[in-house]
Amino acid sequence: MRVEMITKEYPPEIYGGAGVHVAELVTALRQSIDVQVRAFGSPRDEAGTSAYRTPSELASANAALQTLGTDLEIVAAISDADLVHSHTWYANFAGHLASQLHGIPHVLTAHSLEPLRPWKAEQLGGGYAVSSGIEKLAYENAAAVIAVSAGMRADILRSYPSVDPAKVRVIHNGIDVERWRPVQNPAFLESVGIDPSRPSVVFVGRITRQKGLPYLLQAARLLPPEVQLVLCAGAPDTAEIMAEVQAGVKLLQQTREGVVWIERMLPRDELSAILTAATTFVCPSVYEPLGIVNLEAMACGAAVVGTATGGIPEVVADGVTGRLVPIEQVQDGTGTPVDPERYVADLARVLTEVTSDPERARAYGQAGRERARDEFSWGAIADTTRALYAELTA
Repeated sequence: MRVEMITKEYPPEIYGGAGVHVAELVTALRQSIDVQVRAFGSPRDEAGTSAYRTPSELASANAALQTLGTDLEIVAAISDADLVHSHTWYANFAGHLASQLHGIPHVLTAHSLEPLRPWKAEQLGGGYAVSSGIEKLAYENAAAVIAVSAGMRADILRSYPSVDPAKVRVIHNGIDVERWRPVQNPAFLESVGIDPSRPSVVFVGRITRQKGLPYLLQAARLLPPEVQLVLCAGAPDTAEIMAEVQAGVKLLQQTREGVVWIERMLPRDELSAILTAATTFVCPSVYEPLGIVNLEAMACGAAVVGTATGGIPEVVADGVTGRLVPIEQVQDGTGTPVDPERYVADLARVLTEVTSDPERARAYGQAGRERARDEFSWGAIADTTRALYAELTA
């Protein structure tokens, strides 16, 4: 079997969970089938992998149109495939057209949904209507849609009611616990301003509305003074959200010590060292289909505190591997808390409880690593994905 895997992100150009997912899935699938990767961006030197830049004629066009131009370049290069598998709306158009052009099944994996990210209009302008339309077209015509959590499956069926529920399958994200593992490196921690002897709350993620970073910055004002806040945060969606976060961090640094902000992309071993030393990792997202970063933290032995939304409750076992923070959300697609002050207070309360009981936090972390190893292996995920491919091409 030959599968064409289409993705915007692929190593070394990865900035989010979708790119991590594709890289790990491809590695596992290539153990038994031929997978050709078509990625956006600079040339890759990996066998079976091709990359495509924005056509020069579209260099000054809206970002959504640049994406569609790249998709057309990819479709023109595809041939002799049994199935095409796309990831995110950036690649969905290429997957849809390849399916039509070659008469092969199109599988897409849902990592997020445009109707549930209305703030993307800040980034794309009118291109958000384009991205939303492309996503709808692809979902309604795909042979199968993979949801990375049961929560995501429910969101898909709510957002696109004409999609046949039978073709929406749940296959979770995964983690490689051999590569993501506890790492002790106190010298590195001190070099970036982290005191290994003090409790710490660690956030890792892109600076985007869905990650809930402004709520965390508000909650951090209420944490005990000895607790450090470590932000591994970069790649802002817009200048506006970056300015909001900068202002929040500046205000926080004026009122407490131990606020560390690392904007650069960290290599795995350095990030693992930060996660290993964390009293707790925090995922304050208001929209999160699953959250690979939660699995990465668990694999490093960190307790996880996460918002009880989307697929997070399918990863974080409340009271076993960490804690869930309750939230009631406005049903307008933004994920905004109905009562933001209540959510901030609850987030601060749970973080305080976990950081004030380091023994329990360590127990959460140990249980989390075991759960990541036992229930979220990429080998099992690849097996399930291959079975779906076989079903669709039989």
